[in-house]
Amino acid sequence: MQLSATQIRLHTKIKSELGKEVMRALEDDSVIEIMLNSDNTLWVERIGHGMEHIVNHNCSAQAFIHTVASYHNTNITIDNPVLECELPLCGSRLEALVPPLVKYPSFTIRKKAKTIFTLDDYERQGILAQCDKNYNRSEEYIPDNLTKKEIIKYAVEKRKNILVVGSTGSGKTTLTNAIIDEIAKVNPDDRLIIIEDTAELQCTSKNQIIMRAKRENHNMDLLRLLMVTMRLRPDRILIGEVRDKAALELLKSWNTGHPGGVATVHADSARLGLLRIEQLISEATTSPMQTLIAEAINLVIFITKTDGGRIVPEIMEVRGYDPITQQYITKIFK
Repeated sequence: MQLSATQIRLHTKIKSELGKEVMRALEDDSVIEIMLNSDNTLWVERIGHGMEHIVNHNCSAQAFIHTVASYHNTNITIDNPVLECELPLCGSRLEALVPPLVKYPSFTIRKKAKTIFTLDDYERQGILAQCDKNYNRSEEYIPDNLTKKEIIKYAVEKRKNILVVGSTGSGKTTLTNAIIDEIAKVNPDDRLIIIEDTAELQCTSKNQIIMRAKRENHNMDLLRLLMVTMRLRPDRILIGEVRDKAALELLKSWNTGHPGGVATVHADSARLGLLRIEQLISEATTSPMQTLIAEAINLVIFITKTDGGRIVPEIMEVRGYDPITQQYITKIFK
């Protein structure tokens, strides 16, 4: 299809704003996803390979995002900082974020497939190879002879979803930061998406996006940002604090191909942490969700403050839910 003079000018403008590195990735048939983080690091994912940091890229991200928004007759503003649309150049899916949601503009481009991969292609690449062991690491139970530090390290390595619980001032955030630090050490190439309403979480991972939620703005609340996260190519989803019905969306996210997440919630014991999640989910649905909770949350760490200082008196592994007794199947480590 022949482009009009207006479309040609638009395409030329977009190409200039994206810069040579992004355009090179767009034209590379082996690249399936392109990610520009807020720190100007440019990452790509190639067919059959993991993510790769290719360059620190100083493109005109803000101008590019506004150009595409204008093309789609929409406005990107402080109160509407997310752009979800097709890229005019090629029809690829674009997810773009601007301040104050993120510190600096960022975007993720999921390239539109140019070819159809046959089942023979899948077999040739080993994707359909026979699996000799369980691929779901979260189903591996924690060994009995580990210390609490070793339990947490084991959970991080096995990509178990961790819920950190405690009262106000108990040290949940500090402990969560230690867990995030361990994630960055064990899986340095993982893409971490962090959502928090106050800037408390600290992350040393090379590949990260931090979004700032605003409860009073439905375009930027936790529920909306969890939906946005699914288009940012996350490996792990980390939440500062779960306070409302978005708990349901979080568990669905953890349970659908994004294991190894971390979140915090206010509660006075590990078991009460699960009950608190039940209460938050009840704001979204009246259907019982205990089975989903037991599937999505693998480890609950309870931290509290005593006269002698902060302590983790118990760690609870969640192994399932018994619908007959209506009790969670757990193992407590003290």
